[in-house]
Amino acid sequence: MKPLHTSILILFVWGLSVLPVQADRMEKAPKSIEKLDVIEHLDTQLPLDLKFQDSSGKPVTLGDYFKKDRPVILSLNYSNCPMLCSLQLTALVRGLKELEWSADEQYDFVSVSIDPKETYQRANLTKQKYFKEYDRAGTAGGWHFLCGRQESIDQLADAMGVQYQYVAERQEYAHPAVLLVCTPDGRVSRYLYGINFPKQTLKLALVEASEGKIGSTVDRFLLFCFHYDADSGRYAPTARNIMKIGGFATVFILTVVLIPYWRGRKGRQVLETGDAQAHEVPQETRHFSTPEH
Repeated sequence: MKPLHTSILILFVWGLSVLPVQADRMEKAPKSIEKLDVIEHLDTQLPLDLKFQDSSGKPVTLGDYFKKDRPVILSLNYSNCPMLCSLQLTALVRGLKELEWSADEQYDFVSVSIDPKETYQRANLTKQKYFKEYDRAGTAGGWHFLCGRQESIDQLADAMGVQYQYVAERQEYAHPAVLLVCTPDGRVSRYLYGINFPKQTLKLALVEASEGKIGSTVDRFLLFCFHYDADSGRYAPTARNIMKIGGFATVFILTVVLIPYWRGRKGRQVLETGDAQAHEVPQETRHFSTPEH
């Protein structure tokens, strides 16, 4: 066997022998976080009297951000999160930038830190980071980053159905990537999972949460055509509703467009036939009349 072929074969066999060792060295998730989950509490009223501190150090309640006129995107994060929170919030900002609607006008965003040691100064730095990424002037009033005591954090997490756990050996929090879209009066309307939030998903979720108070007639019509698919984490077309709309469109075209058209066409044919008969010279007249000299 040639030396080059021998070298390649040796590397191949070595690679196969190393793979199981690398797999064995993969760290397993701590047992304390294996059962973490999100238990959806749709249409549940959030505890709006919970007390927190905003990014300026001012005492606030959760209810201060539910203004009865627009939906709220609610998230549990923390500023020292090594990766997931940053990925999630960056993806959210990217999706919101594609909307024609703006924070502090059509919706608000509220992030509550799950770390009771987080200071309002640290929360303010996080707010400025994502507001800068959002890059839409005059909308700072729609971005809210809160911190608070453990008791308030736990009560809010329980109401949201979001489980999290502090992992002491890593000195970080384990938590799911999920956002809640809430109604203006503080009820849970929709859960959005993952680190990808397409424009259409955000838009329909906000229209749904606002109960039609924001969005155009077309947006509300699209909401009828689409349903939220929890498996994919986005809105997907509903075959049944599309079939209903198709049937309605067919009936509409038949009754409003085609039938009047057919009736009008038939009427014109009758009139044309009548006119032709009125101008037709009788056969007797044609056969026996002679021109005058």
